[in-house]
Amino acid sequence: MADSTGSDAPTLKVALLGCGVVGSSVATMLVTNGDDLAARVGARLELIGIAVRRPDRPRPDVPVDPALFTADADTLVRSADIVIEVIGGIDPARELILTAMQHGASVVTANKALLAEDGPTLYAAAAEHGVDLYYEAAVAGAIPIVRPMRESLVGDDVVRVLGIVNGTTNFVLDKMDSTGAGFAETVEQAQALGYAEADPTADVEGFDAAAKAAILASLAFHTRVASADVHREGITEVTAADVQAARDMDAVVKLLAICELQRDESGVPNGVTVRVHPAMIPRSHPLASVRDAYNAVFVEASAAGELMFYGRGAGGDPTSSAVLGDVVAVARHRLAGGHGPVESAYADLPVVPMGHASTRYHISLAVADRPGVLAQVASAFADHDVSIETVRQRVLGEGDDSRASLVIVTHRAPDSALAATVEALAGLETVDEVVSWMRVEGA
Repeated sequence: MADSTGSDAPTLKVALLGCGVVGSSVATMLVTNGDDLAARVGARLELIGIAVRRPDRPRPDVPVDPALFTADADTLVRSADIVIEVIGGIDPARELILTAMQHGASVVTANKALLAEDGPTLYAAAAEHGVDLYYEAAVAGAIPIVRPMRESLVGDDVVRVLGIVNGTTNFVLDKMDSTGAGFAETVEQAQALGYAEADPTADVEGFDAAAKAAILASLAFHTRVASADVHREGITEVTAADVQAARDMDAVVKLLAICELQRDESGVPNGVTVRVHPAMIPRSHPLASVRDAYNAVFVEASAAGELMFYGRGAGGDPTSSAVLGDVVAVARHRLAGGHGPVESAYADLPVVPMGHASTRYHISLAVADRPGVLAQVASAFADHDVSIETVRQRVLGEGDDSRASLVIVTHRAPDSALAATVEALAGLETVDEVVSWMRVEGA
């Protein structure tokens, strides 16, 4: 497309922090789509520098002048109109963003860890200096979810967010379901295909998803939520037997980020729960069909009802698409003299402990096959006010010492009551073993 902005069009100076997988794609798109971006913004976006640790390293796949690479990020951000931060981590990213804002630059970042740990500081700096802070790429890559939460749904009451927000874990669990393979084997496959890092801890232990859950909960409930507030469990303990147990009840196992509004007896919001953990969801639920390394976020709002956002949640090109969308938005604001949304934390609801969350459990028990066992098991549930939804029993042997398998699915109850029930079951003389337990969502 020809440049329709004209030769006298203004120029906005753009600084890029980081040139890894995402940064390389962002730089490429800024250069190759320069005319189109100028036409959409109404100004030329001039890439004035790319801050990297090793500026002399050859980067033949990035079509920019090698002279643009610099190790002096601090000087670079002081001379930019828009700063794009894709280096990740807490420091030096935080200081560079704050410095950029102090010198009048709007910031576009993909840094979920920093936003989840210290988002209020960044918001405050943006407000103080009259600049924008945009971060669509921080949650679920190319999927537009941050802007709908900040803008499209801001007039509604969001009551629940249920998301698959980590592609690595979704790939692993999907392959465990479709092939019957174990966890370690499937992680190795994900690493070979580039879906998992050499050290996959941040993904498989749920740290990545927890940071994203904190951001989504903050937006959904107008309340400050940090990563430390999120109950987090990873998928390292999920076994092939767990996946098969889900299959037996026509369900799949997913690592879910769940953000819920809590209400008192009169219906007034009195807190939020934010959690990340593996859970079984029925195959009939829309999230169950999210395969491979894809992400999806399912939102429930009072007026809008149920909404689902689906797409590629990671990777250079998908993430850079979200970054460039933000760049265009903040550039337009700069030309028009306006600003995008600021932090909305007016509700200031407490983040309540995981034990207050309302959940269901799938529990598998190995028990003695003799009269009275089922009654003892049922009594353990009743003692903790947990209602049983279904029970399936299978005899494992014959004779005087025969054993049986019990699979129990509960109705919703406080998570603390369910955890106490599992502990009580493990202490029964007639229960050989609590083979497994897992939360059930989406029904």
